[in-house]
Amino acid sequence: MKIVKEVIIVVFCLLLIPAAAFLTTAAKQRLADGPSLVFSGGPLEAGALHAGAEPDWSVVSAVPTIELQLLDPPRSRRIWTAEYEGKLYVWSGYMSTAVGRLWKHWPIQAARDGRAVIRIDGVRYERQLIRIQSGDVLDGITAAITSKYPSQTTRAAVEAGDAWLFEAAPRK
Repeated sequence: MKIVKEVIIVVFCLLLIPAAAFLTTAAKQRLADGPSLVFSGGPLEAGALHAGAEPDWSVVSAVPTIELQLLDPPRSRRIWTAEYEGKLYVWSGYMSTAVGRLWKHWPIQAARDGRAVIRIDGVRYERQLIRIQSGDVLDGITAAITSKYPSQTTRAAVEAGDAWLFEAAPRK
C-alpha cells in the first residue's frame, strides 16, 4: 500500500510540472504586447496608429487572423476576420454552448464597451465593435465568412445568438 501511495504522489508531482508551465506561460503572455497563437495577450502597443481615410479592408482576405484588443479589459487575442462590402467584421461562435460561455468572454465585453484596437500587419486601427444581430446584410457577411474559413456561421446562427457578429467600424 505504501508503494501505491508513493507512486500516486510521484505521478501527481510530475503532472504539476506541465500544469505550472502552462499557467506561467499564460500569465506571462498577459503582460506581452499582443497575443500568442494560444494565449491572450496584453494591450497592442507596437506599430503605427493608422490615421486618415478608411482603409481598403479587402486586404484581410489574405490575412488568416488579426489581433484584436478591447480597451476594457485591455486584453488582446487572435481572431478570424472577414470583409464584406468594404467593411471589416469579426465574430465569435459557440456563444450558446457551455464551452462558449466558459471560454468566450470577449464578445460579452465588446457588447458592453465596443472600443477596440485591431492590429493587422503591424498597423493599429482604433475601432468600435458594433454587434449585428439581424438583417439581410447577414447573408452576405456569413457568405464571406464561410468562403474564407471552415466556419458554419450562418444568418440563422447569428439571429439565434449562437454566433455573435460585430462590425469593426471606425471609432468616432
